[in-house]
Amino acid sequence: MAVAEQLSFRRAAAEVALTPAALSQRIKLLEELVGCRLFDRSPRHVALTAQGQALLERARVALAALRDCRNIDGATAQTTRMRIGTRFELGISWVVPTLIELRSSRPHWHVDLVFGSGHEILDRLEAGLVDAIITSAPTARAQWVAKLLHPEHYVFVAAPQTVRDQPLETPEQAAEHVLVDINGDLPLTRYLMTVCPGLGFADVWRVGTTAAVHQLVLAGQGVAVLPRHVVADDLEGGRLVRLLPEVEPLSDSFRLLYRATSPLAPVLDEFAQQLRERPLQ
Repeated sequence: MAVAEQLSFRRAAAEVALTPAALSQRIKLLEELVGCRLFDRSPRHVALTAQGQALLERARVALAALRDCRNIDGATAQTTRMRIGTRFELGISWVVPTLIELRSSRPHWHVDLVFGSGHEILDRLEAGLVDAIITSAPTARAQWVAKLLHPEHYVFVAAPQTVRDQPLETPEQAAEHVLVDINGDLPLTRYLMTVCPGLGFADVWRVGTTAAVHQLVLAGQGVAVLPRHVVADDLEGGRLVRLLPEVEPLSDSFRLLYRATSPLAPVLDEFAQQLRERPLQ
């Protein structure tokens, strides 16, 4: 199961505390035992055969039955541990409060959080270092399952004092303002620039995180595209104003991504449902 999930003898060996050579020998013995090849191997590629996939499904059932033997009286649920990757702001504002609530309703779940940027958590999923990630990154793999959690809408905003003397009511007026975004790829602004091509700014301030963008815009240091759930209270309270209201930035969605071969798939599906029921904040 470790090799099937990781699709790497090196990573699977580390997971089960064996050397790659010892793990490879065990897989070879297992293939001799069942009388068929379970994995197609090359120096750069490991893939399950059809027979390997069939055995994997049976192995999941068998291991689940073995785990149930610990609780023969049915009084307690088996502890399930999972590693979830998430971005910093989203993890603190939304995922952590959800986990606090789940501590009472799902005491047998042990969720380890791994924080990082969007690219970092994607890399960790690719390397098998986390079981799942929560992301809005526009990415997909045939071997990954994506569970929709919440749509994410964006608005173009500034503090009132920023546009009091230099209005930003037309795309051309953007050239008089400093744009604040996470990095040079403009991951936030792209939602606006896709529907408003040719938009240009006097300068771009790259500040690393969405939370930093939010704070700087509130302080009147520039204009930015931000998630609506982040700025909803600021817009209602007049601390921020919406710019170019006739231009609607593209929307996105948060998804829970995990490997299709993950033995935690049923639990991750339930976790996705719990996240789906809690509004973004």
